[in-house]
Amino acid sequence: MTPPPSAPYHYEARAWKTGVTRVAGIDEAGRGPLAGPVVAAAVIIGADRRIRGLADSKLLTAEQREALFSVISERAVAVGVGIVDHLTIDRINILQATRLAMADALARLTVVPDLVITDFVALSGLACPQRNLVDGDARCASVAAASIIAKVTRDRLMVEADSAFPEYGFARHKGYATPEHLAALDRWGPCPLHRRTFAGVWRQGELFVLEKDD
Repeated sequence: MTPPPSAPYHYEARAWKTGVTRVAGIDEAGRGPLAGPVVAAAVIIGADRRIRGLADSKLLTAEQREALFSVISERAVAVGVGIVDHLTIDRINILQATRLAMADALARLTVVPDLVITDFVALSGLACPQRNLVDGDARCASVAAASIIAKVTRDRLMVEADSAFPEYGFARHKGYATPEHLAALDRWGPCPLHRRTFAGVWRQGELFVLEKDD
């Protein structure tokens, strides 16, 4: 299998040359699914401890992501993870929940960043400059690292959810609106982990509730 193109260190290298050494890449996983949390990660990689093979998590196999998750966790200067649950997503909307998860991920870093680079999500209230890149997880190694940490963390949570609600197949589709998932919603209605404000859940869930109430 041909590996995906590695995300470069162009943006980090420019910062390092100017003395900005603590560059935090940040990304999320789970904005689109119908169930479960949104997870964000922030990763700071040192100039002398670059990690090879970092790429957009969506382009990697599960095995590649798991292997890189271990390497990132071991070699990165700092890693922070923020998790916002489905109830909060329903209350404040997915974009605001994503920003909240990202802010939490940054707060959990053990090193304060000098620069934040995101996958095109602007954050407010930062004490340092930020750069918001289109396709940041493909163009910036630190953001790619964050995408891997976020994706693996969320996938593990959805595998755990599968144990509690096996009829939905969360371990396979991770909460995304696959035909299998929608068929399960048609049959069983939403479970406690579903996002009630999402259209796929609302359509399926409202039909289910009406039938049960009748």
